[in-house]
Amino acid sequence: MERPLESANMTRVQQFILLGLSTRLDIRDVLFAVFLTLYLLTLLENTLIIYLICSHSELHKPMYFFLGNLSCLEMCYVSVTMPTLLVGLWTGPYHISFTLCMTQLFFFIVLICTECTLLASMAYDRYVAICRPLHYPLLMRPQVCLGLALSSWLGGLVVSVAKTTCIASLSYCGPNVLNQFFCDVSPLLNLSCTHVALTELVDFISAIVIFCGTLLVSLASYSAIGMAVLRMPSAAARRKAFSTCASHLVVVGIFYSAALFIYCRPSRIKSMDLNKVLSVIYTVVTPLCNPIIYCLRNKEVHTVLKKTLHWP
Repeated sequence: MERPLESANMTRVQQFILLGLSTRLDIRDVLFAVFLTLYLLTLLENTLIIYLICSHSELHKPMYFFLGNLSCLEMCYVSVTMPTLLVGLWTGPYHISFTLCMTQLFFFIVLICTECTLLASMAYDRYVAICRPLHYPLLMRPQVCLGLALSSWLGGLVVSVAKTTCIASLSYCGPNVLNQFFCDVSPLLNLSCTHVALTELVDFISAIVIFCGTLLVSLASYSAIGMAVLRMPSAAARRKAFSTCASHLVVVGIFYSAALFIYCRPSRIKSMDLNKVLSVIYTVVTPLCNPIIYCLRNKEVHTVLKKTLHWP
């Protein structure tokens, strides 16, 4: 049924109802315990990484500078979406004001776009380190690293301002139920009672530029790394390098696959249950796995961690 477009018939929605991850009472308590544990573990992992990088001079290198930025971002990232997920599992469907919903959406878009750019910067850093080692001190000098990090955050901010402004300017005249555990783009577009073609176009173009652009940089960097590794004379060195690259590519692949499926589509998504499952992957799983894959498996970090904990 067509929603009324006449302004006289439209009453602006003042709040939304988030249905949360699950409405089944028999599993909500179990899911609450699981996701609370994952949330605390993610915060602990990333806090530990930031502390180790800041407190040990041997980790004051470009690679760990980006890892520190990523850990800071992951802590903010899960803290934007996880509290509403946990509240939904604890209390069931609950109300969130329009302003708070748009604020959550704004920070979520900032952080997801920034993460994409940071992952691409980290892939480029590894490419320079492995494929152009003699030029590494020049190409990845502190000013360049700082510029890449600031550009990541600034790019995410610009994209978020554009997308959030478009979505907040739409009219919402009911219903006001979001079948999601946080304020996300697709569920909000589904509730709008005005034309969303321009907003969908802005969303689609920005997603293509941010997601696909950074994905191409990451894939190009890891492809060049892979070819360089194949030319290494030592079989042990090749196995070690491939193990690291494979781990990185798994994390990048999972994150981008879920995010691209949702955000690089020019039309609104109808399957909100699938949307929620994919949202869990890139809002919960990747922030938990990134510190382990990128940092805690690293030999230098292991050495520093043992020194900090006074392990033999």
